[in-house]
Amino acid sequence: MKDSEQSKYNWPNGDSEVPLKAATRLHLNAFDFTDLWDDEDPELDSVEEEKSKPSFSGISSPPPPPPLDSLIFADSPKRAAAKRATLKLHWRAIHNVAALPRRTHFGTQTIWTTMEPVQLDTARLALLFEWKANRAGTSVFCGQRKQSSVSVLGMKRSNNITITLSGLPPTHLLPPAIYSMDSSVLDREDIQRLQMLLPTEEELSLIKEAKTQNPNSYLAPAELCLLVLGEIPHLSTRLHLWAFVLDYDSLEQEIAKPLFYLKQAMEQLAGSQTFKHVLATVLAIGNFLNGCKARGFELSYLGKLSQVRDTRSRQPLLHHVCVLLQQLYPQSSDLYSDLMTVSKAGKCEYSLVRADLDHLQALSKGSWEEMKILDQADEWQCVNGKKKQPAREGTSAGLRHRLPDLLTECEERTEALTAVYRRVINRFHSFLLFLGYSKAMVRETRPEEKHK
Repeated sequence: MKDSEQSKYNWPNGDSEVPLKAATRLHLNAFDFTDLWDDEDPELDSVEEEKSKPSFSGISSPPPPPPLDSLIFADSPKRAAAKRATLKLHWRAIHNVAALPRRTHFGTQTIWTTMEPVQLDTARLALLFEWKANRAGTSVFCGQRKQSSVSVLGMKRSNNITITLSGLPPTHLLPPAIYSMDSSVLDREDIQRLQMLLPTEEELSLIKEAKTQNPNSYLAPAELCLLVLGEIPHLSTRLHLWAFVLDYDSLEQEIAKPLFYLKQAMEQLAGSQTFKHVLATVLAIGNFLNGCKARGFELSYLGKLSQVRDTRSRQPLLHHVCVLLQQLYPQSSDLYSDLMTVSKAGKCEYSLVRADLDHLQALSKGSWEEMKILDQADEWQCVNGKKKQPAREGTSAGLRHRLPDLLTECEERTEALTAVYRRVINRFHSFLLFLGYSKAMVRETRPEEKHK
């Protein structure tokens, strides 16, 4: 898609997309999302109602769907057996499989319009799943050592600080490392420890007062550490900004990884012929047992196949589906191998991805304000008319002097990640339409609901 062809889209929270300059910006470390660049990215609310059946320029009319009866072939000598009362599958049927309202990444037709006919031994199914009202269980289940020194902190607080100090560099090394954000002295875990040591104004006041009253005594290690840390202006802001820069890669990955898995899972499902065979087989069995002519069903029912058992051998319906697949499609591939990423996507908490992205956007935006605060605090001070560079500038080995470039990079990557999120979610909506879901069903469905 050319830059001139890009348009503003509505974000899930109502914001507009920041146009991307190049497709490579959708390549986030090891996760390649560049194929989302050419996706039409239809918005759900822009899709016309299915019942209106409008014509679309450039899209030819799809071939008519196969006859309803072609999905079920009964053995004619045993057709009488179909009259047996059978268990019912309480699925959510799909009856409308007309062409999609608009072209999507997955084409212009639903997956159901290309289903191959499935030949069933309906007499055997009727016998296996015969309803017996007097039998129980035939229903369908849907469901430091102390020193002589000045100490003013409480014992618990003092002990916690002393324990934390045991994992940190010597106290006198902390200020220069914090000012310069020198990761060779303090790593990410050290920063987290320091964030738990932040002194309060009350604690600093007590320590200073005790030191004044006992000028010839040493401060206890805990009190000395808090006093040293308390002399660093905007300590909390420095640690928070430092942690954000160090954490950005992992924060980005926590969002990009599940989105990448979801994108790949959709591709694998759409391209798996064996998956289509499974859908066609379940559809044929369900239509027979329910005595209906549904054109498809909501995929969440696939997770319930193991809960439905026949009334003869008590084998789950999933077992019978697998047997039929081996008989009808002996050349089918291993479904698990075809859909390896689907299992990974199923373990992701997609309900948290949007919240994680909002949090990352807020951190990225707030980091600039934090840097301005530090820039003002670290400016050369005028003392007696002379400019003095504070000793806290310390070593140049830290990342403090590189913060502007680092924050700019984080901001750009956050914009790209936000675009990836919106496009993957829109592709997920397109995928649900491809599966035959109505627009109302698409609104209700979330990736974490494991409908696949």
